[in-house]
Amino acid sequence: MNASIWWIRRDLRLSDNPALAAALAQGTALIPVFILDPKLLASPNAGHKRLAFLFAGLRSLDADLRQRGSGLVVRQGDPLEVLHTLLHETGGGSLFAEADVSSYARRRDERIMRQLPLKLTPGLNIHPPETLLKADGTPYTVFTPFSQAWRSLAFPGRPIPPPAHLPTLPPIALQNLPGSLCHPSSSPYPAGEAEAQRRLATFSQSIISRYAIERDRMDIDGTSGLSPYLRFGMLSARQAAWTARDAEAQATDAASRQGAEAWLNELIWREFYAAILYHFPYVRQMSFRLGLRSIPWRDAPADFAAWAEGRTGYPVVDAAMRQLQATGWMHNRARMIAASFLTKDLLIDWRQGERFFMQHLLDGDPAANNGGWQWTAGTGTDAAPYFRVFNPILQGRKFDPQGNYVRRWVPELTAIPNEFIHSPWTMPANLQHHLGCVLGKDYPTPLVDHDAARQRALAAYQKGRKI
Repeated sequence: MNASIWWIRRDLRLSDNPALAAALAQGTALIPVFILDPKLLASPNAGHKRLAFLFAGLRSLDADLRQRGSGLVVRQGDPLEVLHTLLHETGGGSLFAEADVSSYARRRDERIMRQLPLKLTPGLNIHPPETLLKADGTPYTVFTPFSQAWRSLAFPGRPIPPPAHLPTLPPIALQNLPGSLCHPSSSPYPAGEAEAQRRLATFSQSIISRYAIERDRMDIDGTSGLSPYLRFGMLSARQAAWTARDAEAQATDAASRQGAEAWLNELIWREFYAAILYHFPYVRQMSFRLGLRSIPWRDAPADFAAWAEGRTGYPVVDAAMRQLQATGWMHNRARMIAASFLTKDLLIDWRQGERFFMQHLLDGDPAANNGGWQWTAGTGTDAAPYFRVFNPILQGRKFDPQGNYVRRWVPELTAIPNEFIHSPWTMPANLQHHLGCVLGKDYPTPLVDHDAARQRALAAYQKGRKI
């Protein structure tokens, strides 16, 4: 038997899959394989919710493969050893996978390519990071020039439709996915390519026209909700960008056109952070900006725990963290607010927050998560100025004006009037007792005074810049 192996990593889909297309083009038997890599499964960044979502996505992919006459092969162990064994079992053949940008993935693939016929295809990003360089051959480190260069490149073709049929899976030893991690059926994010396609269609037909106006509103369903699906390639980045371009071309008014443009811009941010991780892998361990690697962060485990558990006394921060704990997802505006509170109000190292998010987010992506944290902390490549400190009260009033987001995730505050919902400590004591929400008893008093914490953060950043 001579077979082509499709090594599935972050491309759990049949639509627009260059690695699958390359394997099928060989005209041989096809073996779709997913390898349970012990190093990745044991990583401190491997959150249970995300692994459960991944496994649910793999089960969905297996069902899609079976409908087309194939099936998913699951193996566990060191990828080099597993693939070597598979190639031996199938009499050699070809091996295809989608290129990745993380340091671990690149080291792993380079090691395997030295010994096995592994061929990498694009697909994780619309434009691979190595194709976007400045005239002098160096990578972009500021988003706007990167975005301009990205838009100047020819769009890499129309998305590839899924195959109607697949070669029958040869008789080969199978292995079950671990049954201990179960993605709950009640999750607002069902796993799988079909759900990703459904969401993309819903978003492109309605929500995208209001995206530029509503995407920052935490109390409104104004985002695509596609980030977990892009994270594991249940939807291709190219199809997402193609949809944005179509929506822009078909827009009948300025607001709809701006919505499509804004969403495409967010997809380009995703490309930018992938390029930063590809070219500057050290950002996972330290600040991108050399001048901000010596900030005197606080060692404050109790404060970190209060932040992580949604007990800071700042309603919008607590709502954000409780949403994360409950669903494995958090609104992007809420992520910025929560990250700013940890790094600026509490003066806790952004790397602690970055790891916590990776442990809990369904869409926890090493590049995007790192880029977002460093942007908010002011330490990154295209960072907000270090002296920009989000005011959680004003952020709440602006992006959750009626307090609906807060009330959904912080039920202790359900009865609080709008005027106090983002600063409940300003309520008169008699009103607190009347509403059954006494500060310090039913809901925490603020962990810090924001104005004082802001001054402390500015002083610490100034000190760090001088060291």
